[in-house]
Amino acid sequence: MKRIVLVAFSLSVVALLRTGAGAQQAPAPAAPAVAKTAAPIDLTGYWVSVVTEDWRWRMIMPRKGDYTSVPLNAEGRKVADTWDPAQAASDGCKPYGAAAIMRVPGRLHVTWDGDNVLKIETDAGQQTRLLRFDKSQKPAGDRTWQGFSVAEWETVGGGRGGGAGRGAAGPPRDGSLKVVTTNMRPGYYRKNGVPYSENAVMTDYFDRHSAYGTDWFTVTTSVEDPTYLTQPFITSTHFKKEADGSKWNPAACE
Repeated sequence: MKRIVLVAFSLSVVALLRTGAGAQQAPAPAAPAVAKTAAPIDLTGYWVSVVTEDWRWRMIMPRKGDYTSVPLNAEGRKVADTWDPAQAASDGCKPYGAAAIMRVPGRLHVTWDGDNVLKIETDAGQQTRLLRFDKSQKPAGDRTWQGFSVAEWETVGGGRGGGAGRGAAGPPRDGSLKVVTTNMRPGYYRKNGVPYSENAVMTDYFDRHSAYGTDWFTVTTSVEDPTYLTQPFITSTHFKKEADGSKWNPAACE
């Protein structure tokens, strides 16, 4: 009888150690990353484009058939060559879609729309890009001029944290923003009808830097389009920080 009682007591102790206060607790799951606080660079504020290249295609209406530097295939050239200058006034937002809007001279207003969406508004064409830091989200609904953008921070050097005993983790030393955009409506790279299709995929890299007391950011853009391009179309566009929004003057494309 005593042996049975001892065995039962021993099993009870083992069960208690496995499930009770004596058991080692599993670590709590890490909190989801918040893009706003994880940002290695600050892109918020008002910015104005500084046209340092491709002036003749960005500042004035190019002539029909001028698609120099755009690697169009035969079908892309055919579409561009059939564009009618008389229709330019009725093209509406076609030259202000995602694959073109950063090249349109004008101003940007960049803000956070919550903790995980960076919003870029343009005064030229009055467009809004939403850069979502959530790879699990998928496009829903019809294609739009600005498409569906998935963003992520790419950090370099340092990273977050350090060795034991070094105190609180610090922010990354530097980094950039990568954005991949799909689900775009067909549009124009330039106002003279140089086309991109609904199959286009655009990748942007945003980098911020300072020079001579002025803040800048550069966006390097690569568009891949099997419908109209023979190879990626790559551009680099520059923006200078403005003190405030006193020059902000949105104008709709339609």
